[in-house]
Amino acid sequence: MAKNRILVAGATLLAAAMALTACGTRAEEGGGGAEGGAGGGGGETKTAVIGVVAPLSGDLAPLGLGIQHSVELAVQQANESGAIPGWTLEVQPEDDQATPDVGRNAATSLSSDADVVAMVGPLNSSVGQAVQPVFDAAGILQVSPANTNPSLTRGANFDTAPERTYPTYFRTCTTDSIQGPFAARYLYETAGITRIATVHDKKAYGQGLVEAFSAEFEELGGEIVAAETINPEDDNFSAVITSVGSGDPEALYYGGEYPQSGPLSQQMKAAGLDIPLMGGDGMYSPEYIELAGEQSEGDLATSVGAPVEDLPSAQQFVTDYEAAGFPDPYEAYGAYSYDAAQAVIEALKVSLPEAETAEDAREATVEAMASVSFEGATGPVAFDEFGDNTTRILTAYKVEGGAWVADQTDEFED
Repeated sequence: MAKNRILVAGATLLAAAMALTACGTRAEEGGGGAEGGAGGGGGETKTAVIGVVAPLSGDLAPLGLGIQHSVELAVQQANESGAIPGWTLEVQPEDDQATPDVGRNAATSLSSDADVVAMVGPLNSSVGQAVQPVFDAAGILQVSPANTNPSLTRGANFDTAPERTYPTYFRTCTTDSIQGPFAARYLYETAGITRIATVHDKKAYGQGLVEAFSAEFEELGGEIVAAETINPEDDNFSAVITSVGSGDPEALYYGGEYPQSGPLSQQMKAAGLDIPLMGGDGMYSPEYIELAGEQSEGDLATSVGAPVEDLPSAQQFVTDYEAAGFPDPYEAYGAYSYDAAQAVIEALKVSLPEAETAEDAREATVEAMASVSFEGATGPVAFDEFGDNTTRILTAYKVEGGAWVADQTDEFED
């Protein structure tokens, strides 16, 4: 199965990137690879595929396309450098439409392809829950740059009895067990806010984020004056705004993504509830400001890591991404996706040289991943016994002058 694969090998970075963004697919070529190619020394090269599962259409497509292109960049560079002699890497993107059922189908499609040896994604934690068992059953390594729900690595009882459920699953981002408390400390200790209302979208990411935030905020001495929910497809939030406003909060903390939080902010300001809305990495995007409008000034969001533009370790990634001419920005998870792909490639350097086929290398790739450690675009990348990244740096951003501006970056400590 070679459908939808993106071949990124053996050309200059700019030319190859322009070629892949022009069409995004390649013709059927069979599973045996091509003559020559990066690192092949003129002999026959074998093919190994890294899948990408992310929302490539719909409201969250900007984030998903940033994930896809960042993986493509890492694979392009690996092929050009001959990182794995005798092997050519390809990228096969699958659109999960930010929906668990669609994501599960995408995972099934990828896992049935014998050339697929690893996968980067998805964006949404709810989709992550749906695809984990599919990839695990096939023994395929999965590395998410964006799933933040802690149960994905530590099980349902992550707070009291953490247990790793899927040994094939890793992630380069930090979790809501850290992001929620980080936001609570920022509001209570830095912003001096003691009365909060919360709203979430009932999805795994949004609900988990609000629960982690609320527990820390109350432990600090803050008060949750209202706790409401919405449906992901809602676009009229008047009833929730009325309920939230009756508690006289100083801010609203939202668990979910920007397609809902942007309009929620706009509508609550228009209704006279002129307080800052704060959320997590799912709303840290220029799309949020566009949806929320001018009244979003002063709204807040946390996101994983330090600002990419200010990280010395990320400057080469930013330069290379821009030089590649991708039609979409790398967005909030670009550097984490690039590092996820780099981590996969580091594992493949161990597993592929001794393998006859990509499918033969799946188990060894998972085993090699546990020992991967390198300096990535986002900083040090290594994994603990649960598959979580050992780095726990986050940033609080504020909307100022119509753009997200970093306000505070810290490494979280328990």
